[in-house]
Amino acid sequence: MEQATRQRLAEIARKNAEKPFHGDIAGRASNLAPMIRYFPRWSVGAADRLWCAAFVYYCCIQAGFLIPYSPRECVTCSLAGCGGWEEYAMGDRRIGYHRPEEDFSPGPGDIVLFDRVFNGQEHDHIGILLEARSGEMITAEGNTFHDNISRVLHRPIDGHIRAYIRIPDGYRY
Repeated sequence: MEQATRQRLAEIARKNAEKPFHGDIAGRASNLAPMIRYFPRWSVGAADRLWCAAFVYYCCIQAGFLIPYSPRECVTCSLAGCGGWEEYAMGDRRIGYHRPEEDFSPGPGDIVLFDRVFNGQEHDHIGILLEARSGEMITAEGNTFHDNISRVLHRPIDGHIRAYIRIPDGYRY
């Protein structure tokens, strides 16, 4: 098995976003089962329209990162929730958790935690950074724009970014 790297994570996330994954949309049955199977207390139906964090976890696992779906650092929820990702990153000192105001240069394979882009709340959406440019980022995201589909998106680097999460290459829980 190849060593897990952020670069590999970015490549896998792009492929998965372009697949695309989707919940129940316009008469097409959901194809989320491969990612939802990692969360034993969840069903495809319950995940419908709520799977952005599960998409990130699925991509991490496919890239070779060894992370349990509910690490002990997750207090309020598993990694199926954006809040779980924040708790995990803040609780495991091996993982980088960087606020946008810090002197930090995000790169491919970093995870981006957003505020107020999905339902107007803090840490309400999450994606995987593919590329950062001046004032703009390209991300792979699941369940985008309330339309229940994965996509590659261009987003401004602005006040909606809550934090960047950097999992080190070769990370094993």
